[in-house]
Order: sequence, then C-alpha cells, then structure tokens
Amino acid sequence: MIALLRYQTALLIGSHRWLPPVILYAAWLAIGVQSGGPILDAFGYAAGGLLPAAVWLTRVCVTNEPPAARNCAAAAAGPGRVHLAAVLTAAGTGLLLALLGTAVVVLLSDPRSTDLQVAVPVPPAAFAGLLAALVCLLMGIAIGALSNWPVLRSTGWSIPTGLFAALLLLVLGASPANAAVSGLVTGSVHGTISTPWLPLAATGLLAAAATAAACALSSRRG
Repeated sequence: MIALLRYQTALLIGSHRWLPPVILYAAWLAIGVQSGGPILDAFGYAAGGLLPAAVWLTRVCVTNEPPAARNCAAAAAGPGRVHLAAVLTAAGTGLLLALLGTAVVVLLSDPRSTDLQVAVPVPPAAFAGLLAALVCLLMGIAIGALSNWPVLRSTGWSIPTGLFAALLLLVLGASPANAAVSGLVTGSVHGTISTPWLPLAATGLLAAAATAAACALSSRRG
C-alpha cells in the first residue's frame, strides 16, 4: 500500500490537476477569512470551504490514471487496493489543506467572540476548528467516492452530482458537516467552543463505508 500511495502521490503532483481545487480553497480563504475577524466564525468558514475542495480532489485522484496504467496497477496489486490508494491520496492532500486553513485562521483572526467582548482561548479553538475541517474533509471524500468512477462512470452525471451533494450537505441541518460548521458559528456569538466529536465520528463512518463500497465495486468493474 505504501508503494501505491507513493505512486498515486507522484501521479497527482505530476498531473498538476491538484491546482484547481487548491486554488479554489485558497481563494475561499482569501475572501472569507479577514484580518481581525472573530476566530470561531473564521474556523467555520474555512471548514465549510474544504467540503467542495475535497470532492474535487477525490475526483481528480480516482480519475487521474490513464486506463492502461490503471489496468497494469490493478493487475499487480488488485483494483480495490489501487482505488483505495487513490482515495487516501485525496484525503492526505485534503488534510494538508485543512492544516493550512487552520494556520491561516490562527494567524489572521481575533481570538474573541462575534461582538469582540469575550476572549476565546486559541489552542482549544484551533483544535475544534481543525476537527470541523476534518468533518468537512471526510464528508467530501464520501461524496467524491460515491459520485465518481466506479459508482458513476459518466462525467456528465458525476460532476453535477458531486457538486449538488456538496452544497446540499453543507447547508442541510441534519448533515454532520453543517452541524460542525454551525456549532462553531453559533458558539462564536457567546465565545464558547463546540468540539464536533459526534459529527466527526459520523463522517468517519460515512467516508469509510463509501470508500469501501467504491473499492469493492472497482474490483467488479475492473
């Protein structure tokens, strides 16, 4: 698996297809994370932007190989393992973006409540913000795994399905991603930190199940 991860990472870096989702997330941070803004609001905003970026990164990684190269890798290591390595590569890249977003918020934001009256401790806030980013990352991985090959093989269906699902699960009240983001934004009003343990557990299970299903299907479709 380590060799496959190295292969997928080299493939991703060499393709330069990682640039658009990374630029998208950087632009999201540049627009929404303002110097001197409330720290918890900024963490919620930064986490929310990671969801569509993770969907895009997952699509890039699972569709990056030419068919001939993918067939060779699948013959050597198994199609399920190859697909898993692609998804894990997307997750690793998304984790780097989550850490970057957390660092930007810590550096630029004011560690106080929305009305700037209540002090917010930075380390617990940064920890909660990073967990919220991981929630959105895992949700994006789950969406990306289910909206691309081998589940949906048509680009005409996979791209709009992934985008629609990302937007829906970001604003839907029952979504773990929405719960994690709104918990930070709501807590910012009073300067209280809400650590999204339950949404993180839920999205972890969803991402694992979606990835397992996609890997199993890739073994059948070759």
